[in-house]
Amino acid sequence: MDFQFDLTQIVSAFVVLFAIIDVLGSIPLFLSFKGDNRSVNPLQASLYSFIILVAFLYAGRLVLNLFHVDVSSFAVAGSLVIFIISIEMIFGIEVFKNDAPGGSRTLVPIVFPLIAGPGTFTALLSMRAEYATANIITALFLNMAIVYIVLRYLDAVHRLMGFGGVYVMRKFFGIILMAIAVRLFTANIHTLFRSLE
Repeated sequence: MDFQFDLTQIVSAFVVLFAIIDVLGSIPLFLSFKGDNRSVNPLQASLYSFIILVAFLYAGRLVLNLFHVDVSSFAVAGSLVIFIISIEMIFGIEVFKNDAPGGSRTLVPIVFPLIAGPGTFTALLSMRAEYATANIITALFLNMAIVYIVLRYLDAVHRLMGFGGVYVMRKFFGIILMAIAVRLFTANIHTLFRSLE
């Protein structure tokens, strides 16, 4: 690992990851899980996400190559999952069946695909070629600290926003999430089509 810390790289990587993870935009979804009495463990969510993302930073391309899957195909598949989640948020329906033990939503869909999802994976693979690994990991750690704080104090956020605010935010960010899914899909499906030419 390159231990040459660079504040500019850390800030740049942090901003990119923060925008993709969009933990603030996912607050209505987190609140809906808690409202449905589905457990969410803040420490586990942030810790598991950090471990998965660091592991993918080192072994992501190798794992995809092992299964003969390129980054664009992976991003297209992930965009479909994100699209389905956005449909849940906008139309108030449940497509994502919760079959996790004890009704927990920590691993699915919070850790994957909301936090450690295809967009984040793709960003990590891209940044690996530009930034020192230590700087990317530092940016990841800072983002996971924010994830922990947001999940840990969801009740305070709920009181601050109220039921009406949560409802409006859920619909609004559902549309934003759908737009991100569409952008991720179109950008990578174009790459796939060009590779077939």
